[in-house]
Formats: sequence, C-alpha cells, structure tokens
Amino acid sequence: MLGRIRTAVLWSLALLFIFITFNSNEPYLVRLRGTGHAALLIVGLAAPLLLLLSGRWRHGLSGRLLVLVWCIPLLALTSTQFTFAWRKYETFDTAPEVARLLGRHFMVGYTSTADAAALARQGLIAGIYVTHHNIRGRTAAQLRAEIARLQAERVSVGLPPLLVSADQEGGSVAHLSPAVPNMPALATLADLPEARRMQRAFEMGQSQGRSLADAGITLNLAPVVDLRPSWTHNRFDFHTLISRRAISNDPAVVGDIALGYVRGLEASGVRAAVKHFPGLGRVAADTHHFSADLETPAEVLEQADWRPFRQVLDNSDAAMMVGHVVVDAIDRERPASHSKAVLDGLIRGRWNYQGVIVTDDLVMGAIYGRDLCKAVVEALSGGADLLLVAYDGTQFYRVLACAKTALAEGRIDLAALRRSDERLRRWMSREEGPLAEYASTGDMAAPTRHRSLADEDTGPTNGASSARTVAGPVAP
Repeated sequence: MLGRIRTAVLWSLALLFIFITFNSNEPYLVRLRGTGHAALLIVGLAAPLLLLLSGRWRHGLSGRLLVLVWCIPLLALTSTQFTFAWRKYETFDTAPEVARLLGRHFMVGYTSTADAAALARQGLIAGIYVTHHNIRGRTAAQLRAEIARLQAERVSVGLPPLLVSADQEGGSVAHLSPAVPNMPALATLADLPEARRMQRAFEMGQSQGRSLADAGITLNLAPVVDLRPSWTHNRFDFHTLISRRAISNDPAVVGDIALGYVRGLEASGVRAAVKHFPGLGRVAADTHHFSADLETPAEVLEQADWRPFRQVLDNSDAAMMVGHVVVDAIDRERPASHSKAVLDGLIRGRWNYQGVIVTDDLVMGAIYGRDLCKAVVEALSGGADLLLVAYDGTQFYRVLACAKTALAEGRIDLAALRRSDERLRRWMSREEGPLAEYASTGDMAAPTRHRSLADEDTGPTNGASSARTVAGPVAP
C-alpha cells in the first residue's frame, strides 16, 4: 500500500512539474523567475536521476514510463526558455524603421534596467511603467536617477523623451509609496460642498504631481472615474476592488473631483489618464482574470457612467485608459480596449475625442487568456495610441512579435497608425494651453483646454449627453 501511495505521489508531482515548466514564462508564474527557474532546473535534472538510481527503470513498463515522464519537465523548461530567448533576440533584432513605426505605441513595465535601456535606445517603446518592484528598498531620488539614465539613452539617439507612467491613485493604490508620499483616496472629498471639493482635489493633485515629478514620473494612470458599485464585497473581484477605489456613485461628484485632481496634476507638469472606460461599476467579473461584459443599454451609460469621462476629457489634457470590458450595446465580440466600434466609432467619432487613448494592461486575463495577437493588432488599427504591457513587461517580446508579423502581412492599418502618431506628437509636445496656464497661475479654475477637436459641439462640459443610441455595429 505504501508503495502505491508513493507511486501515485510521484505521478502527481510529475504532472504538476510538467504543467509548471510548460507555462514557466506565463504571467501567472512570474514570481518563479530567477531562483524559481533554477529550482525547476535542479528538480528536472535530479528527479530522473534519482528514479534511475532507485531502480525504477527495472519496475516494468510502469516504472519506465514514470522515469520518462519525469524527463519531460527538463525538456519543457528548456523549450520555454529557448522560446523566450528567441523572442527577446528577435525584438532587439527589429529593423530600425519597424522599431520606430511600432515602438512609439507601447508602454512597458520592466525589472531589468539594462533591458529597458536597450528598448529605449532602439526606439522599441514609447514609455515605461514604474511600480512597487522598481521602488522597493529605494528612495525617490534613486528612482529619479535611474529614470534619468533611461532618458539619457533616448537623448543619445535623438528620440523623444520616454513617457514614465505609474499607478499612484492615492488611498489603497499607491504603487510608489512610501518613497513617493501617498495621499488620501479622492473618495474622502465626496461629501464636501461642490466648490470646495473641486478646489481640494486640485490641491491634492498638485501636491501629488510635484512628488511624482520629483521622482521622474510624467504620466499618472489616475484618477479612477468608474462609478462606485452597489456592492461592497464581490467574491469574483480579486484585484480590481473598484468599490474601494471609486470616488462616488454620483457622476457629478466623480466628475468634479476627478477634473480638479487632473488639473492639479497638470499644474505640476504631470499628465493624467482617466480610467477605466467603459466603467467597472456595473461589472462583477475581475478583468485581471476573467472576461467581463457590460450589458447596460448605451443610453443609460451615456447619462451616468460615461459622464465623468466626458467632463474630464472635455476640460483637460487627460488621456483616457480603456479597459477590457465588452460593451454589449456596441460590440459583443471583443473588449473595448481593441474594439474599433468603441475606440473609433464611439470615442473618436461620436464623442469627437482626439486625445490619447491608452489600453489597460494587456497582461490581464481578459486579454492574455484570449487571443493576444488579435487584440494587439485590433488595438493598433482601431484607434488606441498606447498599448500598456505592465504587470509582466517581458511579455512585450511576444506582443511586439505579434505586431511585427501583422505588419509584414499587411494586417495593420497604417493610416490609423499615422493618425495615432499625430495625436501622440501633439500631446507630447504641447507647451501651451491649460497646462502652461495652470503651471503659471496655480489656478484650478483656469480656462478649459484648447481642444484639438472639431469645432462642432459634443455636449455640455458637465458630461451630459443625449440618449441617442451609440454609433457602431451591434451584434445580433
């Protein structure tokens, strides 16, 4: 009996190690990298050897099969590491003209400064994403020095400065704290009188913007303008936790506070990105892990969930982060982050927004667990300007391979890329307008931004909009 139990355990462990080694470069196993991979290598070498020395090979067919199965983890680990190394080699072997055509549309997280420097120097990326592992055990001054070195790489080859982004929302999401001071959540302002809450949000944004700028951050992926959901606890929400991060369930309150905060950031020279369109307040599934559908009619969303987005975008220089939620009223086939009907039909067309659109992290289950290459190509062709690869920056090698293959096969809309390039150039080089006015006056109430939109009216600046059906195909 003991022998059978031992054999069952060995078979179970073998299957487990096969699964782990075949997926050793996947985002869910990112923490195994380095020492974890070394441990897998040792186990892969030692286990078959120990089984041979214990005489398992002489235990008939079942014993030989067990030994052979325990050889698979080593082969699988070797294969996955070779694939990773080859993708990395192909990334850095990208032709300069291709690198600069595609690279200006990616913002990437990193753990290796040397790799980030090489990506920056070759024009393979437009920016970097900085988070807790980049700041752990370090000061803001040390982070700034590292960012300065990366920026120097760009200057040395005549490329524009890197966008340096972070998630520093305040409250429970402050990935650069304690090195960069945290601030209370913006939700703490929701009960203030209308005039006071916007001014206080401006002051908080200005103060936080100065701290971020001192650390070298140029783009804060904040504020959250999703409406607060009706629930306080959702068993299917592991990481989004929007009930903790949302400002309020009142669109007017959210819009006022978010706009004040964004203008405060801009007054300190830091750009903002409102998130997570189309809103997570009505979505139960966590897009970090699962696909999610927003089934609410477009007319309702226009009058409620989307009002804060429009209010901030119409009155500031903020970018817009689009999440991985499927908007059933517009496109039932794909998430908003790579839906042309949403990006180009609704946001660019109906709303006439010509600012910068950033996708949420592509290394999230709602995208990575589906067809990643399709998402990359459709986002680039559909109206997104910056594709974010944040949680596991090494997945950029796979993402770029998808884009390069599609480019070679003529599956990327080059006209869409040119329009995106113009939007990015305008956004990155803007030296006049509200941002400069805020910086010089420190006045939250400075005039609304000089919009690079058509002259036609897109609705009141408080974000109110008509209840017409959103333009774009609706799946049957």
